[in-house]
Amino acid sequence: MIPTYNCAGYLEATLRSVLAQDAGPEAMQIEVVDDHSTADDPEEIATRLGGGRVDFHRQPENVGVVANLNTCLQRSRGEVVHLLHGDDVVLDGFYRTLGDRLREHPEAGAAYCRHLYIDERGRRTEVAPRDPSASGILAEGARFLAAEQRIMTPCVVVRRSVYEQLGGFDDRLACAEDWEMWVRIAARFPVYYEERPLACYRLHDDSNTGRNLRSGLSLDHTRLAIELFADYFEPAERRAVKRAAFSRYAESAVETAWNFQSQGDTAAARAQLRVAWRLERSPRTAARIARVFARSVARRVR
Repeated sequence: MIPTYNCAGYLEATLRSVLAQDAGPEAMQIEVVDDHSTADDPEEIATRLGGGRVDFHRQPENVGVVANLNTCLQRSRGEVVHLLHGDDVVLDGFYRTLGDRLREHPEAGAAYCRHLYIDERGRRTEVAPRDPSASGILAEGARFLAAEQRIMTPCVVVRRSVYEQLGGFDDRLACAEDWEMWVRIAARFPVYYEERPLACYRLHDDSNTGRNLRSGLSLDHTRLAIELFADYFEPAERRAVKRAAFSRYAESAVETAWNFQSQGDTAAARAQLRVAWRLERSPRTAARIARVFARSVARRVR
């Protein structure tokens, strides 16, 4: 299931990566679900490349990222569901490998792989760390995944029955809705990890995350996601789960602020620092924030 919105410039690469691994219509549904794009024509690309093999559904109006993802779930027919953003790609062996792992581990509710980051031109910029170091069922999967967002959406496949049991993505979240879902799944089912990178996550300014980064909104929703998935743990664990995740993303917000400050974008840097302080009000966070402000002052003096 391929959700799209104004990203037709990347959709051809996405579809080609799927069609190269097409197991046939009896084994695989391929459908583009467009959130009423206004800047391009994804249907033309789906029709031209698919030659009748790729279905296309267009929302009658723009419903937003989360509602479009849930439409994908509702329209999916397979026993295993893969949500592949219209600007991401899968690498050779993705479907075969993760499908085999779910067959080998019938207790697992989902399986995911490491990912590569690519830029606007499809160039590989970074590979996710090998964490854990070996493939297999995650140990304490919910705690592991709650500590940090480790699963990019194009890298994971989920049994349809799991989505039916747990429900769709939480519409209170405009960002981090995927992270909340992966922790929700791991709190109820084992999750398999494949250490080979078999999918690529594209980083660009027009992505949902990119659009919400400068304002700090993405981290506001990260904070809400942490609050939501903490409830999936026993009461005695919740405080530690929240503290670890808040601390990690407070550090991330300061790092992002430093990068924005380096680019001369003071407004974006301050937005990140405000979120960092809301996430973790500690002497450590205060010291990190002070270093960014000191750099800002030094820059103005120069």
